[in-house]
Amino acid sequence: MAQRAELSDPDRHLSQRNGFYTYMRRVPAKVAAMDPRSPVIRLALGTRDLGEARIKRDAHERADDELWASFREGGDKQLAVARYKSVVARADALGFTYRHLSSILSEENGTAILARLRALHDAKPASPEATAILGGIASPRVSLRDALDKFVDEIIGDELTRKSPAQYKLWLRQRTRAVENFEAVCGARDIDQITREDALLFYNWWRERIAPSRKDGAVPKATHTPSSGNRDLGIMRVLYRRYFMHKGVDEQKLTNPFDNLSFSEKKRSKKQKDRPPFPTEWIAERILAPGALSSLNDEARAIAFTLCDTGCRLSEVANLRPEQIKLSDPVPHISVAPCFDPDEPREVKTDSSVRDIPLVGAALEAMKKFPNGFPRYRDNENSLSATLNKYFRENKLFPTADHVIYSFRHSFEDRMKDANVDAELRKILMGHALDRPDYGKKGSLAWRRDSLARIVLAFDPAIV
Repeated sequence: MAQRAELSDPDRHLSQRNGFYTYMRRVPAKVAAMDPRSPVIRLALGTRDLGEARIKRDAHERADDELWASFREGGDKQLAVARYKSVVARADALGFTYRHLSSILSEENGTAILARLRALHDAKPASPEATAILGGIASPRVSLRDALDKFVDEIIGDELTRKSPAQYKLWLRQRTRAVENFEAVCGARDIDQITREDALLFYNWWRERIAPSRKDGAVPKATHTPSSGNRDLGIMRVLYRRYFMHKGVDEQKLTNPFDNLSFSEKKRSKKQKDRPPFPTEWIAERILAPGALSSLNDEARAIAFTLCDTGCRLSEVANLRPEQIKLSDPVPHISVAPCFDPDEPREVKTDSSVRDIPLVGAALEAMKKFPNGFPRYRDNENSLSATLNKYFRENKLFPTADHVIYSFRHSFEDRMKDANVDAELRKILMGHALDRPDYGKKGSLAWRRDSLARIVLAFDPAIV
């Protein structure tokens, strides 16, 4: 209770002499033997202004709290971190940016160094203030794993609040795997010890998996694609850059060991596409045939029909929320958009993915059955994908072994092309970026609906 009362006092630890304010605070008995300023700290704040004195008091107060916490910390690592935080806060309280002595000598000009020496004149020898001014404590070593934790929890923590639990889990797994792969190749590293040689070693490790060296004229088989290696290298590059920028290193002066390391990802020709479209006749005669999807659970079946006539990504339909399903509007439609509800956040793939898609054909009938969305598969699209792909394979609903559920998206675009749907509208409905500045509302929903009406296939509503 006494501590709370003290903190509520706006002028705590302040005294005044000859009009100038002084920071005066008693050193706690538990750490008195370790603080050379004990029993009472007295620091001139050099101001007659109460507001300025309070600001300086807050900075010294924070620095002393960090220092005394460091005395109580157990373990070498915790102690080093706590003491470093203390000396950084102390330097800030004295009006300096904390730098280690080696950095002061190499980075600061004569004027800045002279200012430190003048401030040193007012500090007691070997005091925390002198240590902060002269940069007497080196930054504690931070392992790559700890740097990743800091990156996730502190540096970009606010950006991650927009991800759903499943999106966050995937995002974190990719970054953890990149760090684990790097350490498997280069060994455990503190982040400031990573060199260009380490980055090249990691790059070459990936190269052997993407484009193995030829031996005796034989052409070895690759085990991974360029995108896998680029993902890991990109993750390491961003982690390194964001960590040191957060520490205050100027991005222009930062030498990133992972810069300019990547693998070529050539675009595949149409013949090389992994996901061929469903032929329109196949959809009409096999997938929309009575009984074809009758053994699927109701939600998965409705989602399949919605994919067929909207061209949406599977995750976009699986995660529709009630407010995104506009069945009572003059033009029934669904809105693909991010969710900013802190209890149910979700990102969309790209900005161009945000769009309104009129409901026509089987998609309209399916959404009428599920006006509130699909709770069974919300934030669980991997389970949905496995369910649909397995069902289609087992029931011979894929024309070839290369077809997957995503083939609905390819066939949707082909059907729009065959029906002469406006090229720009096709991009909008697919969620692809336009190659020009945005103007207007990109066409009314009624126009979009009438355009999609051209691709509707005959079906018996009972199948939904």
